[in-house]
Amino acid sequence: MVKISYTIVDVFAEQQYTGNQLAVVHPGVILSKEEMQTIAREFHFSETTFILSDTPRDGGYDIRIFTPAEEVPFAGHPTIGTAYVIQQEIIKSHIEKIILHEKAGDIPVTFSKTTHGSKLLWMEQLSPTFGMTYDAATIAALLGITTQDIDSRYLIQMVSTGLPFIIVPLKTLAAVKRAKLQLSSYTRLLKTADAQAVLLFCAEPYNPAHHLNARMFADELGVTEDPATGSANGCLAAYLVEYEYFGKSHIEIQVEQGYEILRPSVLHLNVWKDEGRFHIHVGGQVVHIANGELFHQT
Repeated sequence: MVKISYTIVDVFAEQQYTGNQLAVVHPGVILSKEEMQTIAREFHFSETTFILSDTPRDGGYDIRIFTPAEEVPFAGHPTIGTAYVIQQEIIKSHIEKIILHEKAGDIPVTFSKTTHGSKLLWMEQLSPTFGMTYDAATIAALLGITTQDIDSRYLIQMVSTGLPFIIVPLKTLAAVKRAKLQLSSYTRLLKTADAQAVLLFCAEPYNPAHHLNARMFADELGVTEDPATGSANGCLAAYLVEYEYFGKSHIEIQVEQGYEILRPSVLHLNVWKDEGRFHIHVGGQVVHIANGELFHQT
């Protein structure tokens, strides 16, 4: 039996016990993919990350990311939360930037402060790809809402910056609150869809200081509903600029998520498009919750 250290943090959280929970497993013991998956299932958070070494390689740190059901090539709150843990518990000194080597590619994370002095971590996401579009009737059946709830001025479309999401624009907060993934429709959709996860949003937030409210469902990935999804919000950011949802090609906004499942979260989006190239930055705060040890049988 060996002991494996881990840290639990809340990401995109403005106080303890909000945001999205993340377990970060420290380096020191070589684990197989199957062992990592078993540990992720034990924590049963939206994601668990594994730092593979406490020394950088090619200017960055190798990490792997697992949901309770499978490994994923990229995810947002695990990227930001893991960068925080590397700075705080491995490097143990102030550093302005950390690069994480993920399966989807290299993701830089930078550290800054808000005007109120809070520490804000920003990740720069990969360039987006825009995929299939979906009709309103299919998506309404998927979410248990009506076609009138969907904002027909904008497309329902898959967007990916490393992990694909179907982006669904809704008209009202009431429609967002009513939405519930219909598993029979979801199973049928998965046979032809180019994404396993759905992000729906509206421009009617709970908190008037925010710009959008969002929810994310991904049952196939083992995540019934996610409290805060950095990867999905990066896709949303690209979508908002591509279709000029706010009427401009550079936006700096705040998105709230997780209110419906009592894990309120705030994600900062800063995105612009310049000569056809997207610059997507998703930021948030991280709160340190706990440290512990796994007693792992080898």
